[in-house]
Amino acid sequence: MVKKVAVIQDLSGLGKCSLTAAIPVISVMGVQACPVPTAVLTNQTGYESYYYDDFTDKIDFFTEEWQKRGLTLDGIYTGFLGSEAQVEKILHFNEVFRKENTLLFVDPVMGDMGKVFDMYTPALREQMRRLALHADVITPNLTECCLLADADYDAIFSHTGEPDYLRRIEMMAKPLLKSRISTVIITGIIHKAAEDPAPKYYNLIVSSDGCQSVSSEIHGGSYSGTGDLLASVVCADMVRGSSAYCGVSRAVRFLEAALAETAAEGVPRNDGINFEPFLPLLLDQ
Repeated sequence: MVKKVAVIQDLSGLGKCSLTAAIPVISVMGVQACPVPTAVLTNQTGYESYYYDDFTDKIDFFTEEWQKRGLTLDGIYTGFLGSEAQVEKILHFNEVFRKENTLLFVDPVMGDMGKVFDMYTPALREQMRRLALHADVITPNLTECCLLADADYDAIFSHTGEPDYLRRIEMMAKPLLKSRISTVIITGIIHKAAEDPAPKYYNLIVSSDGCQSVSSEIHGGSYSGTGDLLASVVCADMVRGSSAYCGVSRAVRFLEAALAETAAEGVPRNDGINFEPFLPLLLDQ
C-alpha cells in the first residue's frame, strides 16, 4: 500500500513554497501527498503584493469527507498557518485521523533571523507552540526554536563565532523533548567550525539518543520555500521508515545541488529554488 500524508498548508501560485514545494517532493519519494489547503494565494507573501483567500472554514469539509471514507493516514504534516482558528481546526483533524502509528510532523513557521513574521500575533504564536508540542517531529529554524523553548535568540546568537555554538543550541532545544516531541530538527544554522574554510549551513537533529548534524555549503542567499522542501523530504522519508538523520542527509544533498544552480542562474529570492531537475536525487539509491 502506498503511504499517505495529509499536507496542511497554503497553496501559492508563484514562489515555489508550501504545497507547490511539498506535493512534488513527497510524490516523487513514493508517498501520496493529500493536500488540505489552508489558503490560496496568487503568490507567496514575500512579493510586494498578493491576493489571499482564507480557507480556514474549508478545513472541516476535508475532515468530514475523509472521515466518511475511512481514510487512514501515515502522516500529518503542517507548515505555514494563517490564524489561531486554523490551529484549532488542525488539532481537531488530528483527533480524528491521528492513530498510534501516524506521524505528526510540524514545521512551525513563525519567523527567521531573530524576527517574528508580522502576521504572528502573541496569540497565534502560542497556538503554534501548542500544536508543535503535540508533534512527534518538529523542524524549526533557530528563531522558531527559541520561540518554542522560551529562549533568548539574541543571547544564543551572540555566541555564533564560538566553538560551542552548536552545543548551546542543542542544549536549548533539549527541554522540548520532555513533551511528546521525539525529534527536534533545527534547520539552516550558519556556523563556521574550526575545520571549515568558510561558514556552512548546519542542521541539528536533537533526540533522546543525542545530537547529530548535517552540513552543507552556502549557495546564494535565502530563497522562498527552502525550509518547505527540506521538511517535505524529511517527512516523506520518515513516513517510509527512515531515520530523521537519513531524511535530513537526503534533503541536504538535494537542496545543495538545487541551490547551486539557482544561485548560478541569478534567480530572484521570491521566485524560489529551481528544484525540479534535481527531484531524481530523492529517489532511492
